Order: sequence, then C-alpha cells, then structure tokens
Amino acid sequence: MTTNHRPSQATDAPAEGAPEPAVVLEDVHKRYGDVRAVDGVSLRVGRGEFFGLLGPNGAGKTTVVEIMEGLRRADAGTVTVLGHRPWPRDVQLLPRLGVQTQASAFFVRLTAREHLRTVAALYGADRARAESTLAAVGLTEHGDVRVDDLSGGQRQRLAIAAALVHDPELIFLDEPTASLDPQARRDLWEVLRGLKGAGRTIVYTTHHLDEAEELCDRVAIMVRGRITALDTPHRLITAGATTTRLLVPAERLPLPTARSLPGVLNVTTDGDVVVLETEDSGPVLAAVAEVAGLEGVRTRTPSLEDVYLQLTGTAG
Repeated sequence: MTTNHRPSQATDAPAEGAPEPAVVLEDVHKRYGDVRAVDGVSLRVGRGEFFGLLGPNGAGKTTVVEIMEGLRRADAGTVTVLGHRPWPRDVQLLPRLGVQTQASAFFVRLTAREHLRTVAALYGADRARAESTLAAVGLTEHGDVRVDDLSGGQRQRLAIAAALVHDPELIFLDEPTASLDPQARRDLWEVLRGLKGAGRTIVYTTHHLDEAEELCDRVAIMVRGRITALDTPHRLITAGATTTRLLVPAERLPLPTARSLPGVLNVTTDGDVVVLETEDSGPVLAAVAEVAGLEGVRTRTPSLEDVYLQLTGTAG
C-alpha cells in the first residue's frame, strides 16, 4: 500500500465541561518478567462511547482490559473506572460492570435459562431480566437446553448475555463474536447498537476489522504494548490509507497493459483478478474502460483493515 503518512494518535484529553469519562488510564505499565505487556498506555473512554481496542495477538489488549476490570494490578500508572479505582477489588463497582471474557465460566449442568437466572440473582437483578436477555442474544429457543449441550457459538452468546443480565453501565466484551456465524454476528451487532443507544458504555476487543469499523465510535490500535493510533475509524482511514484498489478480471487485462496505465501506482494479482492501486481512481477507471471495458470491474476503497495492516504488519 502506498501512503503519504502514518495515522497519527489523536489527542485524548476531555473537552472542557465534558462529563467525567467512564474509564481513564494514565501512563499504565505492566510487565511479565522481561516482557512489557503494557508500556505506557494512556486513554480515556467517554460515557456512552463504543470504544474498540485492536491489535495482533500479544499486543497487550487483554491485559489492558483486565486492568480496567480490576482483574490485574498495573505495575505503574493510574486507572479510574466510573470514578473508582478498580484495584484493589471494589465491591461497590462490580455490579456496575458487565464482563465477557474469552474463557467464560458456566454452570454447565443448568439450562441456559437457569444459568442466567442464577447470574441475575447473584447481582440482585430482577428474575425477568434473564428472559429478556435471552431474547436479546437470540437464545430464547435454547433456553431449556443444558449449557454443556449448547454449541460453541451458543455458549458465546450465553456468555454475552451473562455480562448484560444485570443491566450494567459499563460493558467489557473481549472478542464477543469470535465463534459466531455471519448471521449471528450481525444479530449481535444490533444488540450492541441497542445498548449504545440506551447510553451504555462499551469497551470492546476484536479481530474483525469490519466489525470495529462499523460499530466503534473510536478505536485504539495497540502494537507491542503501546497505542500507535487512536481516533475515529473514519479519521484513521482518511489519514492512513490513501489508495483505492480496482479489481479487474485477469483474462481481460494483461499485466504489462495494467502497469502501463497512467495513474497506476502498483499492480498485483489475486486469484483471477488483477489489482490496480491508485490515488485517483477516476482516470484509471476511464483507462481501464478503454482497454478492457468495465464489466466485472470492482472498486475497493480504503478500510480500517488497510490502516491496521499498515501499522501492525499482521493479518486482522
């Protein structure tokens, strides 16, 4: 990819007169032996914000989230969650948080409905919340199935329901759609949009870059324990990915002809298509139309995935 500059980290200072952020991290560090898992992370998550934390495996995302949740103690720096310090564990803070982890624990001999009713009772939530939350994650028809008989994707939805059943203010979701099929993913997107519309704050990690681009108000991209970019998906894309790709059927456009077209920066092949990269797609499309026609030609504009790959050098 050809770019003019790397995405810059936007300022994360609160606006004057803005309400207190839901989460504040200031110069947070965490080491495991010689490994700097979190290396000076500072960020703020606003009330009602859908905030995405992205990065390759080992970047430090889960450690940062666990520090926010009060599951791990930072070695240095300050952490504030809903106006409280999450470490040492604050029993007044815990009912205000909803947590879904990658390895969620279940009462496996209970049905899905019984499991949720038990979790609701532990938080002192109304019993009816279990039924409405089952419906919200699309598990009503499986409510009487024992947890150990649910599929992996159904268990994932149940884990999310357990994080929501007590109606928390701040919700932590660690790769919530990892085991879901495409339709279940889209259904969960609507659940998350509804939560945000209700004023809930969501801190969210994912490897699905299209999902982060679609749902998040802002994203932070972590690499080797540090935040390398922090802004809205649109601004990151605008700043960091300036090229457009044209995908042309390979049988209609020989590589030498493609490379000779004016305005083409790079030419590659991807299966049965020739990929042309350009910063000005209009003239290149016109040139392609003259030599090959436009039937079957597709245009791919820059995405958050392009920015992510540029910053991390890894697959999403």
